[in-house]
Amino acid sequence: MADFFSALEPKHVAMIEKQPVFFVATAASDGRINLSPKGYDAFRVLEPGKVAYLDLGGSGNETHAHLVAPQHDQGRITIMFCNFDRPALILRIYGRGTPVLPQDDGWEELAAHFTLMPGTRQIFVIDIESVQTSCGWGVPFMSMEGERETLKKAHRQTDPAEWEAKTARRTVSIDGLKTRASARYIAGE
Repeated sequence: MADFFSALEPKHVAMIEKQPVFFVATAASDGRINLSPKGYDAFRVLEPGKVAYLDLGGSGNETHAHLVAPQHDQGRITIMFCNFDRPALILRIYGRGTPVLPQDDGWEELAAHFTLMPGTRQIFVIDIESVQTSCGWGVPFMSMEGERETLKKAHRQTDPAEWEAKTARRTVSIDGLKTRASARYIAGE
């Protein structure tokens, strides 16, 4: 059975803080649905009605493209957490998301909530419309062995000018939607 809330409650925040992975889903009115797993220490609860997550450069920028697409329904985004331990629980955050890039107003204040990592591309801010919890009884028990350091290592080894040139060329999603390139390489750690 599912329960709905208008904002995150302390018990939800406690569950979120224990999760090593979360999933992000977005879709434009046409094209593919994007569903991405996210790891690292990249998610923050800013207030009961607002969350954010740090995004590193990777194979695409679909979330950004979907959230800013003119035909998109005003930035719809869903975040899902699964508790792979006890108690069984799935938590979904439904909201409207906005990408904030290093060159944008408000970046410094927002970035202060995170430890920036090599390859940091943007931070997504989500205004929560509703929170849903459900049983999660079909989710298996799993334990965390450790984070993969490969993505951060690859970004650390990339020449900043090369990284900026590469991201400057990546301004279209796999479905041809526009994105904005990050104008600054973040070295991080």
